[in-house]
Amino acid sequence: MARMKRIAVMTSGGDAPGMNAAIRAVVRAAMSQNVDVYGIRQAYAGLLSGDMELLTNREVSGILQRGGTILQTARNDEFKTVQGQRKALRRLNEHGIEGMVVIGGDGSLRGAKALHGLGVPVVGVPASIDNDIYGTDMAIGVDTALNTILDSIDRLRDTATSHNRCFLIEVMGRNCGYLALMGAILGGAEIVIIPEHEVPMETVANGLADAYVRGKAHAIAVMAEGASYKITDLQEYLSKRNDVGFEIRLTILGHTQRGGGPTAFDRLLATRMGVDAVNWLLDGQSGVMVGRQGRDQAPVALEECTTRTREIGKEYLDLARMLSR
Repeated sequence: MARMKRIAVMTSGGDAPGMNAAIRAVVRAAMSQNVDVYGIRQAYAGLLSGDMELLTNREVSGILQRGGTILQTARNDEFKTVQGQRKALRRLNEHGIEGMVVIGGDGSLRGAKALHGLGVPVVGVPASIDNDIYGTDMAIGVDTALNTILDSIDRLRDTATSHNRCFLIEVMGRNCGYLALMGAILGGAEIVIIPEHEVPMETVANGLADAYVRGKAHAIAVMAEGASYKITDLQEYLSKRNDVGFEIRLTILGHTQRGGGPTAFDRLLATRMGVDAVNWLLDGQSGVMVGRQGRDQAPVALEECTTRTREIGKEYLDLARMLSR
């Protein structure tokens, strides 16, 4: 089998801090082996339109510390169809692309699996702040997002203590409560509400009332956006109770969690994953994702990591309950 001379890289799905570091690693690892790398703009939408250009050391210089992605990202429904996937294959052939590195979350990796099924050599790199991708202990962007959340919790606690208030803090996590749970544990929150663990509003109110009676000067409740009820509904419910004790305030962190320069951990993780993705691709591997397992990295079949979701360990729920006293 002839060695590849031209590959492509794309970032897809929600942006995550560290994506640029991964792009840089892919380009430089490939160039060190005399392989050209084409960057595909706007993810699968750009693939279908043929929007790609050669990336060199110059294009990836100075992007290691930047958040977001220089290749940008977009949603695309056409690629989900058989016709769209065949059109993507045509575009790759038109540009002489012999293999691909796809950086993104669950939906992005499903797209990579579809390309693999069409015979395109492809390796995936997990990048999702939700950390819900099966087969990897950590995805690119998680550590940075979590540190952003912790910084916000620390700041809000200062003002909460000054005014004897309870802050309800909503963090990202549509179907996965990893960020909320870890933010609550590491930020010293009294309450955590996640999709995987139902907490009735009455239970939240009773927990806050108990914290007030025990003499706490503040209270923090961290809630994932994918919980079974809205944080505004919770705020209204708590405000109507006359036994909670604390004044109730609400903060929705929103997309601040996606932005900002990646932490040292995310830069290193993205770099290692990008290099491994290129090496595995050039060694003939396809249909796999770079998975972090402990301190090591190993290939995980895309078929496996796109049909299951990484679950939150029960020990973390137990830890959150124990430390919230």
